[in-house]
Amino acid sequence: MPGGRLTQQERQRIALGLADGLAYAEIARRLDRPTSTVTREVMRNGGPTAYRADLAHRATERRAHRRRRPAAPGEAQARPGDHGRDAEAVRAYEETLTTVFMASGTPRMMARIMACLTLTDSGSLTAAELARHLQVSPASISKAITYLESQDLVRRERGEGRRERYGFDEDIWYQSMMASARSTAQIAETSRQGVDIMGPGTPAAVRLEHAARFLDYTAETLVRAAEQARDILRERPGAPSDDGTEPRPGQG
Repeated sequence: MPGGRLTQQERQRIALGLADGLAYAEIARRLDRPTSTVTREVMRNGGPTAYRADLAHRATERRAHRRRRPAAPGEAQARPGDHGRDAEAVRAYEETLTTVFMASGTPRMMARIMACLTLTDSGSLTAAELARHLQVSPASISKAITYLESQDLVRRERGEGRRERYGFDEDIWYQSMMASARSTAQIAETSRQGVDIMGPGTPAAVRLEHAARFLDYTAETLVRAAEQARDILRERPGAPSDDGTEPRPGQG
């Protein structure tokens, strides 16, 4: 199996495969590459609907150039305390994590910030630190942070002086699941509203009713699972319960 970076010809074949509606796995098979390589390449460069081979190739060359250049003053301090980690491995993992967030529907810049905040040991970063680490403009950071705050995915806190810092709430994934459940429930309710409009018993109305029932059940199940997971994971192993008894096996 070939290794190394994708060539421009391989990127053109990826673009052709996407245009033909091929799955990532099939494109990867034809290139004799891992599926993860193709998935990461596409999601890093606009996604399946906006991927362009020439732009992706130039973007990769720019990233490689940035990695070769000496770090600017203060750039290495964007993430204090690297604990002796392999910087290149961390950078590659950050890109993989960004790709996963994008595959779940998160816009690219927001996904990059989420990955950056996830991997920082300090737990939070300023807008300037985010801009420096991601090498983007402060305006891009501000716009992305506003979106993430609206989704309850980041918290804003006051740092030293007047600087604001951004990080993840302890309940970030709980909040994310609850937001997803609310969105799903809203689609269910909207689907149900269409039943009377389309005429009860008609094929379209039946389709909408089935969708509403499915989505209602999914949203309720997601809420229960998120609440149960939060309660269980918040319990301290070995700590006595409220009534003074020891927790039962399996609790906490």
